[in-house]
Parts: sequence; structure tokens; C-alpha cells
Amino acid sequence: MHLTILTGASRGLGLALTAQLLAAGQRVLAISRHAPEIEVPAGAELVCWTADLAEAAPVAAQLALWLAAQDANAIESATLINNAGVITPPAPLADTAAGDLVNAIRVGLEAPLLLSAAFLQATAGWACPRKLLLVSSGLGRRGMAGATAYCAAKAGMDNLARALALEEAARPQGAGVVSLAPGVIDTDMQLQLRGADPARFAEQKNFAALKAGGRLDTPEQAAAKLLRYLARPDFGAEPMADVRGTP
Repeated sequence: MHLTILTGASRGLGLALTAQLLAAGQRVLAISRHAPEIEVPAGAELVCWTADLAEAAPVAAQLALWLAAQDANAIESATLINNAGVITPPAPLADTAAGDLVNAIRVGLEAPLLLSAAFLQATAGWACPRKLLLVSSGLGRRGMAGATAYCAAKAGMDNLARALALEEAARPQGAGVVSLAPGVIDTDMQLQLRGADPARFAEQKNFAALKAGGRLDTPEQAAAKLLRYLARPDFGAEPMADVRGTP
């Protein structure tokens, strides 16, 4: 069976990914603050861990132990999708609470770093293909006033992918590593952005226009694009990818 570990699995893109992975008959380990409310089809398996990834170190340790207990010979492929992310209330950095900044960086960058390390260490001796997908954003590749912490976390994730790809390329049977920008998706995060105070977030009107113009992917559309990219035979050939604007 194919094994996928997925963070941020309870809503939005993460929930859509969970549904599509289960529909494909995969075994999914879903890590999120709340268990995803979803029906598990026959032939698939869903394991749920409820955890706050702002405290990722114990989750990474648990993941390492869980993976070590698996029968690697029964796993056809192993994938970690780091999807969880947090955006602070849209506002200039100087007007953002320190606790919100800490939470955004811990969930958006520290957690992927620790979970990726645990995954790569625990599966290093597995014979099956291994993939590591970091769900990034266009905002990791350009700055946006009012979302400083989110931009910083995603930019860090992009460079994490670049560095990890170099490391894994030097290993026998190293994992494929990609940081992928999925495009603009109609999720709670978009709702937060277009509902922000324009006096504190100058981009508010642009996000409102995306929704009004029907230019947002549904979570299901975005999940399908991401999984198609994940299934590509050349996955990992380049550590940076972008499916924005693709059908």
C-alpha cells in the first residue's frame, strides 16, 4: 500500500488531499489540530493524530517511532506532504502580536523542518520510493506587505527544499524533494485576507477581486493538481515547482 503523511489535514486543501488520497486506496496518516471528518472508503486506511504543530518536536519524535514500527516491505511508496500553515491577522509587522508571529513561524517552517528530518531519518533504509512535498506559496517567492511572517515561512520552506534536494541527491536512493506553489485556493485563509481591514492590509481589494472574478481554485481542484504533480515520473528533478495556472 502507498503511505502518505499529511499535515493540516482537517480543512481546505488538506481535507481535499485526504479525500483524494483515500479515494485512491492509500494509507494516510493525517496530522492536524482536529481529526478530518471524512468517510474512509473500502481498501483505504486513515490514521489521525490530533496535534498542534506550533509544538512540533514531540510530533516529530512520535512520527519517527511510528515509522520505525512499520513493515517497510509492505509499503510501495512513502510520502510526506507538509501542508499546514498559518497566516497572522493581515497587518504590518510592527502592528502584529509577537505570539502570532511565533505561531506562524513554528507551524509554517519549524514544523516542516522537524517532520522532514524525522521522515527522512526513519525511512532512510526503505527500498521503496520516498517523496517529500512542501506546500509553498507564491508569497514565498515575492513579498507582500501585511503578511510578513507567512512570506518569511514560505520563503524558508523554498530554500529548505533546495538544500534538502542537494542532500538527498547525494544519498543512495535519496528522497525526491519539491517545494510547490499550488496557486490561489478558496480556503479560510483567502476569506481572512479578503475580509481584512484595507487600512491595515493594502492588498485586501486584490484578494476580494480574485473571489469576485471567479479566479480561485476550489480545494478539490488544487488537490488534484498537486497530486498529479506528485505522481510525475520526474518528481524531484527540480526542487521548486509551480502549478499555478495549470488545468
